[in-house]
Amino acid sequence: MTQSIDPRMPYYKMLVLTSHPENIIRIQPFLESICKDCEVCEEVFGNILVSITEAVTNAILHGNNGDESKKVEIRMERQGNNRIGFFIKDEGAGFNPKKIPDPTSPENLLKIGGRGVYLMRQLSDKISFHDNGRIVEIDFNLK
Repeated sequence: MTQSIDPRMPYYKMLVLTSHPENIIRIQPFLESICKDCEVCEEVFGNILVSITEAVTNAILHGNNGDESKKVEIRMERQGNNRIGFFIKDEGAGFNPKKIPDPTSPENLLKIGGRGVYLMRQLSDKISFHDNGRIVEIDFNLK
């Protein structure tokens, strides 16, 4: 019998990856373990999986430019009974999230790429950028 974690107790998990695109496959098992422990429903799990995979992919490809000497850190923390937060940190130069073009604008609809941050915003309950865009914080309500 599997026992879930006590939401009153601190719960953290971390995964550190080198910036090789093949490491993206390590995200799903990491997230499945967290979501099982935190009793996350399937719908929220799907939102977490897409959002965190997109954030890590961006960190590897755009933040660290695929430089395998640089790391991407994924840290998760439970925030009470109803919320979990993820922090994705890269070692790149950073970026200004306010300058990301709107992918829903007519001039961007047919462009390939450029929808990752938009997807993260749509699927999460809160997203914020810190340290000049090198850290993405993504929060999800569990209920």
